[in-house]
Amino acid sequence: MSATTDAAELRELLGYVSNCWDDERRALSRQMHDSLGSSLTALTMHLGLLTSKLPQEPALLERAAQMKKLLHTIIETNRDMQHKLWNDKLEFLGLRVALGELVAQFGSEQLMTARSSLPEDEPACPRSHRVVLLRAAEEGLRNVATHARAKSVDVIVDDMDDSITLLVKDDGVGLGQAEVADGDWHQHHGLRMIRERAIFLGGSLSLTANGSQGAVLMVSLPKPPIS
Repeated sequence: MSATTDAAELRELLGYVSNCWDDERRALSRQMHDSLGSSLTALTMHLGLLTSKLPQEPALLERAAQMKKLLHTIIETNRDMQHKLWNDKLEFLGLRVALGELVAQFGSEQLMTARSSLPEDEPACPRSHRVVLLRAAEEGLRNVATHARAKSVDVIVDDMDDSITLLVKDDGVGLGQAEVADGDWHQHHGLRMIRERAIFLGGSLSLTANGSQGAVLMVSLPKPPIS
């Protein structure tokens, strides 16, 4: 068996494992929402009812307020965990909304100018493509926050007839000696995984210098023909 065949089979296996992993994360996120989320909401309602029946003693009311605050913290933590496991906005509201909110939240958390340029209409591409594009944007922004020391970042989606492309551009310190040449991805495990998934879908991922300053992450995926 040739090295080319081995690589193709490994890439196909990685694509299959990644899809299974996505399905598992999606199922776990929904289970947390449907089971744990609803139970926590019910507990909050029961606590409110009990609080209204308590004697108006400061010690009891303070303890009830502490319990309510703790429940609120657990609910918010549960929501954050659900979101990290699977972004349901991608499923129910589409790629445009998921990317737009991701960029806005990133800018707010990192105190950085974060802009998104997205198509007016929801891109017509398979779910597998939308997942890879969202994961690429998440990983790209994570790298900007960790390494770039940038003041601004742009996330751009170009939806064409035969392909869809996502760019994450920053004005940070650039790649320097860490510039990623073809085949030199051993220090970029998150991007490497997304790159393999992009190649599995017939596309590509590149990380290059953004002129004299910053870096550009680009993911390009071909659209399957309409049957």
